[in-house]
Amino acid sequence: MRLFGLTGNIGAGKSTVARLLAQRGVPVIDADKLAREVVQPGEPALEEIKARFGPDVFQADGSLDRKALGARVFANAEERAALNAIVHPRIAQASARRIAALAEAGHKAAVYEAALIVENGLDKGMDGLIVVDVPEELQLTRLRARDGLTEPEARARLAAQLPAARKRERATFLIENHGSETDLEAQVAKLMQVLSS
Repeated sequence: MRLFGLTGNIGAGKSTVARLLAQRGVPVIDADKLAREVVQPGEPALEEIKARFGPDVFQADGSLDRKALGARVFANAEERAALNAIVHPRIAQASARRIAALAEAGHKAAVYEAALIVENGLDKGMDGLIVVDVPEELQLTRLRARDGLTEPEARARLAAQLPAARKRERATFLIENHGSETDLEAQVAKLMQVLSS
C-alpha cells in the first residue's frame, strides 16, 4: 500500500482536503483524532500530562482541557516539546496499527493527515507529500473565526509551525487553497489521479 502524507499549516484547509478525499473513497488517518484518542481517560498519556502540566489543564470532570493546554504549549516551545514527547510516540503507535489494518484490508493507497509531518521528518518514509497552502492573512482569518482566538494567539500558533514555504519545498503535490470550494474540488480531482495511478 502506498502512503501519502497530507499536511499544511494550521488554518490552511488540510482537513477539508482530507474530507474531500475520504468522500472519494481514500482512507484517511487523522493524526488529530489519534491525538484525542491517546489522551482519553484511562490512557497512560493522560496521567503523564497531569504529572507534567498539573491540574490547570484539566476540566472538573478529569478530562483534558485542550484549550488551556493549547494556550500554554503554543506560548512556550519547551512546554510544547514536553507535550510532544508524551503524545507523539503514542500517536505513531496508533497510526502504525491503522496503516497495517488498511494494508491488510487490501487498500492500494491511504493518506496520513497531520500538521507536523515535515517537522518530524515523517515524509521521508512516505510515497509522497501533499501540501495544502494558503496566504497567511487568510490563514489568520480562518484560524481566528474557527477557534475564537485573538490575533496574538493566532499568530503564536502560526509562529510555532515550520514556515509554509519550507513545506512547499518538500511537496510532491501542492494544493493552493485560496479560491472557492469548486477550485479546491478541481485540485482534489487531479490529486485523485495521482493516488489511483
